[in-house]
Amino acid sequence: MKNLLSASTQAMPRFGPALLQFLVLALFVLFAVRLWYLQIHLGPVFTEKSRNNQLRVEYIFAPRGFLRDRNGELLAVNEPAFALGLVREDCEDIPATLAEVSRLSGIPLDKLTEVYNRNKPKVKSFEPLVLVPDMTYDTIAKVEGAVVRWPGLEIISRTRRKYNYGHLLSHVLGYVAEANEAEMQADPTLSLGDYVGKQGLEKTLDGLLRGAKGKRLIEVDVTGRRLSEELQAEPRAGQEVFLSIDLSLQQLGHKLLEGKSGAVVVLDPDSGEVHALVSEPSYDSNMFTNGLSNAQWAELRDDPLHPLQNRAMQSVYPPGSVFKLVMAGAGLHYDAVDPSETVTCSGELPLGNHVFHCWKRKGHGTVNLERALVESCDVYFYRLGMKLGVDRMSEFAKAAGFGSPTGIDLPHEKSGLIASREWKLKRFGVRWTRGEDLNMSIGQGYTVVSPLQVARYIGAILNGGKLVKPLLIKGQRPQITGRVPLTPAQAELIKNDMVQTVEDPRGTCHRIITPGVTVGAKTGSAQVMRLTEEMHRMGEGVPFKYRDHAWMAGFAERGGKRYVIVAMMEHGMHGAAAGPIVKAMINALFMGQRELPPKDLEGGERPANGPAPIDTVEPQFPEAPTGETPAASSDQEQPQQEADQQ
Repeated sequence: MKNLLSASTQAMPRFGPALLQFLVLALFVLFAVRLWYLQIHLGPVFTEKSRNNQLRVEYIFAPRGFLRDRNGELLAVNEPAFALGLVREDCEDIPATLAEVSRLSGIPLDKLTEVYNRNKPKVKSFEPLVLVPDMTYDTIAKVEGAVVRWPGLEIISRTRRKYNYGHLLSHVLGYVAEANEAEMQADPTLSLGDYVGKQGLEKTLDGLLRGAKGKRLIEVDVTGRRLSEELQAEPRAGQEVFLSIDLSLQQLGHKLLEGKSGAVVVLDPDSGEVHALVSEPSYDSNMFTNGLSNAQWAELRDDPLHPLQNRAMQSVYPPGSVFKLVMAGAGLHYDAVDPSETVTCSGELPLGNHVFHCWKRKGHGTVNLERALVESCDVYFYRLGMKLGVDRMSEFAKAAGFGSPTGIDLPHEKSGLIASREWKLKRFGVRWTRGEDLNMSIGQGYTVVSPLQVARYIGAILNGGKLVKPLLIKGQRPQITGRVPLTPAQAELIKNDMVQTVEDPRGTCHRIITPGVTVGAKTGSAQVMRLTEEMHRMGEGVPFKYRDHAWMAGFAERGGKRYVIVAMMEHGMHGAAAGPIVKAMINALFMGQRELPPKDLEGGERPANGPAPIDTVEPQFPEAPTGETPAASSDQEQPQQEADQQ
């Protein structure tokens, strides 16, 4: 047998040593390349990760800019607030920690878990995830004692918005609340837990008021305990803003409308600055910054009196006889009326097989344009409406700023409606009728406007026809957004007729006459539905929701100062019911009387379940069988001697 262990059989393979050397070298090169890749190529990445384990970025919340009234009174400020966050990277047992937070804060565990799961993808593991956005001082005391025993919990210091006059200015200032996901996606500077403006000036001026967050680096040990910190960027506070609003006027308007539903606007016709913008009922802006429960929100949202709605510019109403000022302008512009030409008012005007009544059933006798405005004669304006027709009435009203937003820097402004032939045909599929010309001529039918639009038109009569944007920031340059097509002489004529409506003893606004002050005004009683003869006989006994809205729109001037004042009271019954509000504002502006006058305001009481403001474009009166629109008495305000008898 051949020897298998002979020298010839034990010889090394020819290429064995070289192959082994190659494999060793290849393995070495592989380790070297991998080491280079990890140490050199990925070195900065791992260095950054290592630093993140040791150094953390903490953002410093910037204080929101203060809001002041035109005289410097603080309206919106900031106060210290504390949130509770959870740093997941430092937390050993997240479910147990959430249970402990629930015990300390009183917040249900399922709600905390839902907040955690919803926000987890939005926050890095080494950044605090806000679980409780605003802790009470009792909760803070409990949490401070538990932070040591529960790693990962962190108290976050921030500021919270506080409104010194919550109810008084809620519709102007609005409120702030936590940014939602859509807002954070739209603005990369926002992060979870940031507060942004949601309504009012807080929303429209959010970029100005919010400022910019600061940043600091925090060095921590393996347990997350802070070792040192370094400030990298100072927080920049938001800008302080002075409003055009006069707080004392706003307070007076609020008191005058207390227990009622309505709006008051005080406007400088030359600069456009708004000195008062009152809407009642209102809400407390602090409810939102303090955190609103679902039950509280549902109660506020479903309130039949709609306290969230700004009635000065988010609600629209039939203007009633206030619209006769627009009709007077249209008649003069289109040469459809001669101011000296007279019309005989017998108390009614037949049209087809229907009779359109004047509010004064006995009639006003012979009236010209001035007397028609002073005594608010419906028949005069019925005839003027027939002359003009819907096309010219609509064209002029739109040129006068109605049917479009005023542009005020508040969200969700309503445009109102100035109807036209085309609009009705598209909306209802039927043609315009002559009877609707008559309804439109006295501010009824489809026409709806906001109190702010009325104030801007009155301002244009005073300032030479300029439609000035209503401004809420003090000192802004006036912004002219359009012009009413009236000559200076025509505007002056309407202005003088408004003055006569106050100064003439038979004028419907005579009660607001003020010695030493030039005052002009126009009342309006706007029907919300056609009243039956039985309801007319009921007088003050008409159910609240069927009563007319009360308007008074006017101006006052003395010594180079002049202001437009518009008051609208829902279901105030008669236009004169808004008179004491306008009178009180005049006394405040020129006499310094900023206290509430005697409580002798007429009408306007508010029930527990009142109807919503009119904000639709539905017709106010059904069509008559003949195709004509039933008549509507636009005014139930009385001359001084008649009103005193009621």
